[in-house]
Amino acid sequence: MTPEALADLCTRAYQHMSPWTAAQIASTLAQPSSLLTTSQRAFVLGQVITDEAEILALAADPAKQRSGQASAALEMFHRQARTRGAARVFLEVPEHNIPAIRFYEKHGYTAVGRRKAYYRLTNGPSADALIMARDLP
Repeated sequence: MTPEALADLCTRAYQHMSPWTAAQIASTLAQPSSLLTTSQRAFVLGQVITDEAEILALAADPAKQRSGQASAALEMFHRQARTRGAARVFLEVPEHNIPAIRFYEKHGYTAVGRRKAYYRLTNGPSADALIMARDLP
């Protein structure tokens, strides 16, 4: 997928927060630490630095949610991050995004912290980020 296609998917998937732009995605992909995994209708964008991986963005086509596309991209991210030497992966998710939190919990993530007012929402207020992590065996 091109940065433009990834940004389009973000625009459709991120309903209550600012989506990633094609320029932001391209800039992230230009970093040697970046890791992108995709399935037919979803992607995970992150980075691997030494023994840690971080998920920066995960988006799935709203019309294909709950079809396994995001799970496939996430499991691929886990495998490739582990291959690059990561032993642990973490991410931030808006605390009010219960479906996303449940999705990550289903994949072995647990809450390990919180970032106050981390997300600026499209309707004006901000939301705390729940920091979630899991080990990569």
